Amino acid sequence: MRDFTPIDKVVMLLDQSLRAVHSAHQGTARPNPAAQHDEANLDENERKQVIGMMRINHAGEVAAQALYNGQALTARDEEVRQRMQESAIEETGHLAWCKARVDELGGHTSYLGPFWYWGSFAIGATAGLAGDKWSLGFVKETEDQVGAHLEEHLKRLPEQDLKSRAIVTQMALDEAHHGQKAADLGGVELPAPIRGLMKLTSKVMTTLSYRF
Repeated sequence: MRDFTPIDKVVMLLDQSLRAVHSAHQGTARPNPAAQHDEANLDENERKQVIGMMRINHAGEVAAQALYNGQALTARDEEVRQRMQESAIEETGHLAWCKARVDELGGHTSYLGPFWYWGSFAIGATAGLAGDKWSLGFVKETEDQVGAHLEEHLKRLPEQDLKSRAIVTQMALDEAHHGQKAADLGGVELPAPIRGLMKLTSKVMTTLSYRF
């Protein structure tokens, strides 16, 4: 296996960030859940609302990529590092699906993508430095909060928009799986103040991403 130099690693980190924020996101071999449904008849207000929600979801997946990459960088156990990297790869499908849906509806992804990526990368790397059990606990709490957020979106999405609903439903299932995997690897419950701060940070991101 090649021994990467510090410069190699910096270039790889930059490449990961550019792919997460700016690429067309080919995703994995998994099919897009929306492909089996026809386009819904949405009025202009509904279309804008769906674009906003799917833009939030795309921004959240950009942040998820960064968190996993940051945590993988500072993980101490090789199995934990590999699991983080596997989860990041699995979630590229979410990026592709959300980006495709926003494009279909004539919208744009968040202009603040680089900020979401590097801010989340720093948080992920810091969580990793705290130790693997805390880093895994951070993943579990993050996925629990994301799952609740996706369930809320399912309540707000227009009933006839089966494309968006299929994407969000599959994302919720995947996030629950990733959270359980982190718990099984030894993740511990985070202190209440940290969970509260994570919810506040998430609220800021979702509010800004919906508009920008």
